[in-house]
Amino acid sequence: MSEIADVMQTNVVTVTPETTIIRATEILMDNNITGLPVVDEANKLLGIVSEKDLLKLTYGIETGQYNSSELKTVEDVMTPYAFTFDVNDYLSDVCKSLMDGNYRRVPILKKGKLIGIISRKDLLACKILGKA
Repeated sequence: MSEIADVMQTNVVTVTPETTIIRATEILMDNNITGLPVVDEANKLLGIVSEKDLLKLTYGIETGQYNSSELKTVEDVMTPYAFTFDVNDYLSDVCKSLMDGNYRRVPILKKGKLIGIISRKDLLACKILGKA
């Protein structure tokens, strides 16, 4: 088993592009998480919708950049996600990516399908606190 598989969370909460913005916000808050992978019916990663994306939407509505009736689904606000790792990649590369990047989590793929996610907190819990 890979080091990534030892650290990643496999009970990943996801949404589809058709999920409403209101529902995605509820899911984030109910699960105390900061981002949701957006997947299709085959579990292929399409993007991420994060608290930051939703804050940008809120700001845009408040400043008149967006009309709240125009943006209704996750697809309207999600960030197409470029940073992913394969389950067989090096954990040190995941750690460096989370240090250098402006994001808090990275999806983990196997054969192009989402199988897990690693957050900054997951790395700290596993590698510093020894909690797997």
